Amino acid sequence: MALTELRIASRRSQLAMVQTNWVKAELEKAHPGLKITVEAMATQGDKILDVALAKIGDKGLFTKELEAQMLVDRADIAVHSLKDLPTNLPEGLMLGCITEREDPADALVVNAKNKPYKLDTLPEGSVVGTSSLRRLAQLRHHYPHLIFKDVRGNVITRLEKLDSGDYDCLILAAAGLGRLGFGDRIHQLIPGDISLHAVGQGALGIECVEGKHEVLEAIKVLEHTPTSQRCLAERAFLRELEGGCQVPIGVNTRFEGDQLVLTGMVASLDGKRLIRDQASGAASDAEAIGISLANTLKSQGAGEILKEIFDTVRPEA
Repeated sequence: MALTELRIASRRSQLAMVQTNWVKAELEKAHPGLKITVEAMATQGDKILDVALAKIGDKGLFTKELEAQMLVDRADIAVHSLKDLPTNLPEGLMLGCITEREDPADALVVNAKNKPYKLDTLPEGSVVGTSSLRRLAQLRHHYPHLIFKDVRGNVITRLEKLDSGDYDCLILAAAGLGRLGFGDRIHQLIPGDISLHAVGQGALGIECVEGKHEVLEAIKVLEHTPTSQRCLAERAFLRELEGGCQVPIGVNTRFEGDQLVLTGMVASLDGKRLIRDQASGAASDAEAIGISLANTLKSQGAGEILKEIFDTVRPEA
């Protein structure tokens, strides 16, 4: 039976709604006559803004409320920034589609009064805002003379804090800035040898209910195979390390012919220990590449680093 209605669950943040409305518009173009509605809601991660993300925990921090809507049949799909979607999903749900990736790089955004600066030229003691332990650990490793300060809130709120002088610069995802129309605020795209990006960064993941074949068929028109292969390798790497989106694990993926090359990193919170390596293989066997690289990093001490981090930032009961 042909699908006649599709219900989308989304976070209500401005970036989430931009992303969800893009998915809605693309599906409407692909399926004329399909009635698509959006249910927007706040997630735990949206509500708790006075605590560092790593202290809250990351098991469904930005996703579990949306997943609950699908599990009680109030929504058919949920649109996520893929970097926020845990690698282990609730029983009955699946990652149905990964969209074409925007630039996954991290970006430096500098206070308007300090436009000439880039990471290499920021004066000693400059205050850098980031809520990501991944960014924090890598930048501490390369720039120990800078001061790092947690920053929460949506992208617009963070930019307002920057411009009011609370920070000298911010580190944000280039993809999110571009989607919100703030691409002109990017002073520097941070190269991968300085900061490997988050797993899935720049891509959207569409989660759906297992067994709803007509829904899965409808959303598959947005699947981008090269992005999916890259992200599945990254997610397998993260899953095998038993890490979450709030730990210092970074990745980069690229194609060399028909080979997929995955670079991965695990760092201590102080940035003093940083383990980095790469693995490659057939793009059609993406998850095996991720698992292989995770085991390589474990053999080099990544497990011990991650255990120390979990013991340090583990959320209070």
